[in-house]
Amino acid sequence: MDTARRSTKRLSTAKELAQVVAAYYLECHQARVEGRPIGWMPPMNGGIEIFYAMGLQPVFPENWSPVCAAFGLTPANFEVSEGMGYSRDLCGYLRNITGYVHGDMNGPSVPLSGLPVPDMIMSFGGGCIPAMKIFHILENRFPEAKVFRADIPQVAVEDIRDHHVDYAVSEMHRFIEFLERTKNRRLDPEKLHEAVALSDEACGLWDEIMSFRRFRPTPISAAEIGIMFVMVTRQGTKTAVDFLTRVRDEVAERAASGIGVIGEEKIRLFWDNIPLWYNMGLFNYFEKAGGVMVAETYSAAWSLRLDTSDPIRALALKSLMSYSLVSCLSIDRRREMVLKACREYGIDGAVFHQNKSCVPITLGQADIRRALADEMGIPSIVIDADHMDSRNFSMAQFQTRADAFMEMLLEKKGA
Repeated sequence: MDTARRSTKRLSTAKELAQVVAAYYLECHQARVEGRPIGWMPPMNGGIEIFYAMGLQPVFPENWSPVCAAFGLTPANFEVSEGMGYSRDLCGYLRNITGYVHGDMNGPSVPLSGLPVPDMIMSFGGGCIPAMKIFHILENRFPEAKVFRADIPQVAVEDIRDHHVDYAVSEMHRFIEFLERTKNRRLDPEKLHEAVALSDEACGLWDEIMSFRRFRPTPISAAEIGIMFVMVTRQGTKTAVDFLTRVRDEVAERAASGIGVIGEEKIRLFWDNIPLWYNMGLFNYFEKAGGVMVAETYSAAWSLRLDTSDPIRALALKSLMSYSLVSCLSIDRRREMVLKACREYGIDGAVFHQNKSCVPITLGQADIRRALADEMGIPSIVIDADHMDSRNFSMAQFQTRADAFMEMLLEKKGA
């Protein structure tokens, strides 16, 4: 079986992703040339649409980490951060971005010219502790940057009430006032409404694309999930809508024509947790034995439909729910989500990534595996790894487990 680090892509639109990524980082650097203020912020928060509506440039250091992993830069970044005293047990995103900003940020070996130095640093809270700590580290690294810290409550999705949203609305207003005061720009309500509408349209397209994965054979697999890049960096823009429309149209055509990811789809698989960004080819590993990764928990976190009639309240709710969909769910809620997905996508077997440096998203996997087996008869395996640190992953161990797992699934199904 193929052990290549990079994933094999079947969609022509997915093959455009390298150009989409390059265009975004070029835009980030062009902002500096054009005098557009640059703000570093976490992904999936209500500030993204506000930034685009005000003509500001958002940059996402957390999502720079998968780019570093894809280009093989993480070992050098980890060496820097661990040399500063940060433990290998900490979040891989935190260690990578810490090492990156304290190393040669824009050196000749850094792809895409690296990240432009921030004029502003925004922390929205609400996520896991390492995600918030990243921005404290950045504040110390870039002392001249203006700092805004939103106090977004960390609330499980099922526990969100009106008073939580009301408070988040007040934080959105405080954020807008900060931007207008420090950058001497006014937020145009019409432009904000347009950005929120575009963001909602992109989420609708994303949901459509994911829904086509229910088809047999599935027209798109987890190997092409990197298209979520536009859902991270481009929400609130026509760029995201245009790209996702092309993806949706291609996936719909493949589904209607019965074109699958592989010639003969025998086993439908589910992936739990964050992908291994340094080895996306792992998703292709099962294909020669007839297995296709048709669904995963991570992709569901990037689509939040917004009520465009009240943009500020919609963005406040988005800020509350974003990380909650990944790391702030009760084990019962996560179990329900996984069982529902496995039922809807016709899953035969599940692969659980036991992520060494992301405990919140890994917690409860034993209970979920037991529920899959007891309630649906779906077997599963555990892969010990890390979403960023390849030192915590053994390809040989993975191959042994994966091969035995596929053999068992094929025998069970009589395929």
